[in-house]
Amino acid sequence: MSGRRQRGVTVVELMIALTLGMLLVLVATSLLVVSNAGFVAQAEAASVDDAGRFALAIIERAARQTAFVDWEHESAAVGVDPAAPPAVRGLDAASLSSDSAGIDNPRPPAVNGSDVLALRFSGSGPGQGDGSATTCAGFSVGAGQDGWSIFYVGIGPGGDPELRCKFRGANNWSAEAVVGGVDSFQVLYGLDTDAAPDGTPNRYLSATEINALDEALIVVGANAQERQRERQRRSCWKRVASIKVALLVHGARQSRQVGGPPLYTLFGSSYSDSADSGTRVARSAMPPALQQRERRMFSATIALRNPVKNP
Repeated sequence: MSGRRQRGVTVVELMIALTLGMLLVLVATSLLVVSNAGFVAQAEAASVDDAGRFALAIIERAARQTAFVDWEHESAAVGVDPAAPPAVRGLDAASLSSDSAGIDNPRPPAVNGSDVLALRFSGSGPGQGDGSATTCAGFSVGAGQDGWSIFYVGIGPGGDPELRCKFRGANNWSAEAVVGGVDSFQVLYGLDTDAAPDGTPNRYLSATEINALDEALIVVGANAQERQRERQRRSCWKRVASIKVALLVHGARQSRQVGGPPLYTLFGSSYSDSADSGTRVARSAMPPALQQRERRMFSATIALRNPVKNP
């Protein structure tokens, strides 16, 4: 009896030891999972932050170069003619083809009503340029040539939306990805409405609103060509003194147990243009696979250094 009792105690103790061991393994595994989730979340946050800052830096550089004129080659510079097309143009809720000219033939928006921002400048230096005037893709543009940096959102090869840089090369138009994971790209334009322009924006408007102001201009001319030149000379796009850009960017993989805020307002709650739908993005409206991604908003207000004023 005593021997069997001793063996029974040994079995109980063994069961307790196994149970405690399993609990320790479960606790260690849980800690490892939590630690790994924290590491993934931290890595995704850093990646999203780098992507958003990089995109803003590319846009800011292109915007500050807008309407640049190479005065050493003034006779050939595209920006001197007062009836030249505006150096800043935009489209609301649109995408583009990479090989079409400029912002011609816009396509439906790729994602969440994202906008198009087109920036034009004059090249600098002989031949292919001296490197001081470059497109958003980094290609130099020579004097007497139109340089373009056009930003829009397209769908990448893997199905993820990406901010793209469109430019004109030596023989054709092309586009390259700037950053991936872009939920929305939005632009507002600071319009100098003073009778005598002072270079300070009085109102921030969408591209649709500025285009409507241009359509309302009363222009005169002997023929359609003269009227078009007059419209371009007086275009409200030439009164744009600054631009506001905003991006909503998500990470490459799921990293949240609980999603972010239910609504992202890219220009803040004070901006309430209901027609500009892409400025307010609801998390619930995103595809389920994207709702638990790390996600950040980025914005910048950029003063244009080379305004082309209306005569």
